[in-house]
Amino acid sequence: MGTVVAEKVSSNSHGCCKLGPGYATPLEAMSGPRETLIYVTAVYTGTGIEKPDYLATVDVDPKSPTYSKVIHRLPAPYLGDELHHTGWNSCSSCHGDPSAQRRFLIVPGLVSGRVYVVDTKTNPKAPSLHKVVEPAEILQKTGLAYPHTSHCLASGEIMISCIGDGDGNAEGNGFLLLDSEFNVKGRWEKPGHSPLYGYDFWYQPRHNTMISTSWGAPKAFTQGFNLQHVADGLYGKHLHVYDWPGGEIKQTLDLGDTGLLPLEIRFLHDPAKDTGFVGSALTSNMIRFFKTQDGSWSHEIVISVEPLKVQNWILPEMPGLITDFLISLDDRFLYFVNWLHGDIRQYNIEDVKNPKLTGQIWVGGLVQKGSPIVAVKEGGETWQSDVPEIQGNKLRGGPQMIQLSLDGKRLYVTNSLFSAWDKQFYPKLLEQGSHILQIDVDTENGGLKINPNFFVDFGAEPDGPSLAHEMRYPGGDCTSDIWI
Repeated sequence: MGTVVAEKVSSNSHGCCKLGPGYATPLEAMSGPRETLIYVTAVYTGTGIEKPDYLATVDVDPKSPTYSKVIHRLPAPYLGDELHHTGWNSCSSCHGDPSAQRRFLIVPGLVSGRVYVVDTKTNPKAPSLHKVVEPAEILQKTGLAYPHTSHCLASGEIMISCIGDGDGNAEGNGFLLLDSEFNVKGRWEKPGHSPLYGYDFWYQPRHNTMISTSWGAPKAFTQGFNLQHVADGLYGKHLHVYDWPGGEIKQTLDLGDTGLLPLEIRFLHDPAKDTGFVGSALTSNMIRFFKTQDGSWSHEIVISVEPLKVQNWILPEMPGLITDFLISLDDRFLYFVNWLHGDIRQYNIEDVKNPKLTGQIWVGGLVQKGSPIVAVKEGGETWQSDVPEIQGNKLRGGPQMIQLSLDGKRLYVTNSLFSAWDKQFYPKLLEQGSHILQIDVDTENGGLKINPNFFVDFGAEPDGPSLAHEMRYPGGDCTSDIWI
């Protein structure tokens, strides 16, 4: 008995001697150690530089002499991957399993269909390649390609959403399962229960539910964005509600013309809650989904970003383009970016039906001062956003992927979406490269402020400017950890 008690006590001691990886609860995670490293996917695919994409290790420890610098680069062994979103081999969903370790970062190549497994445990500052799962094997065994979101399961398996088949058709998509040794196991969903379009997903086991979202057909989005493709039905507007872990679609929610391109999806972190949010990119609405009294699922728009009337752009109106969002571990704040408008927003969501705007900051975008594009107010007066310089650097592109510290006080921001879309909307980003910013967050009253001492410049990389995308901490974070 004494040993069991000692284990339980030590499992609460700030990241040391736990039962398994991660934390027992989201609130316990908030008192975990401060982040000192971030792993960032950095892309050369589509930029004109014939170099492999790589995983960058960035020092985010303010006491370190290499603070806000890239301290290690792990190149992929192949060209053309378009490294995108990453996930862990195990997270807080495995907290009760003492044999599980958060050791391997799963790094899918969105365009190549390859999946890399990276060892971050042996040397956290200099991760190494552990295994490559080849696209030919994935295609042969499952018919799946264009891997996107990776989540670990409590079983030790890895589940990866795939956006299409080998020919880039949306109809061929589904969910890839790897076993704990990263061998291809097959598809997760039952035959006949594949979604029409794929993208992101999140599961909430206490409600026996997984919900997935829909971007579009790879043969459309890999060419850049074409509004005609939306009219042609090559982009999605649905949420697919699955039985978990059974793999059968129970319900499909049609978000309609106000929910076009639903991308990232997050349940509240509290595993008892039966609600969450999804951002529809093109129509720039934040949509809440929730369980109803009869056990079915419904949805409502809770935040709308109005399009800007603009001059000197391809269209007379510019959507915000909500591309990424996240929820703080205590489920108090929701943060999202408007990639085209250029602002980051913070909302208090303690009343999930009525989010309140508590912070907004401009860190780029197409309507910043110095741009030829101007926004037009109701009375005809023109307007541009005031974007500060950091350490003498002009901010480029628009805010895209975000990651929050465990304690909720620091928000990290990259600015690349997908190379073909970057090239179309922010062509200079390919010449000048990405950057990472850090925003200080007021978690008492709300509010966002740029940290002037932090600027990671991917325009100054040894092989030329690269595009920085998703960020992960070695100890887990609020967009990869799921509690059961």
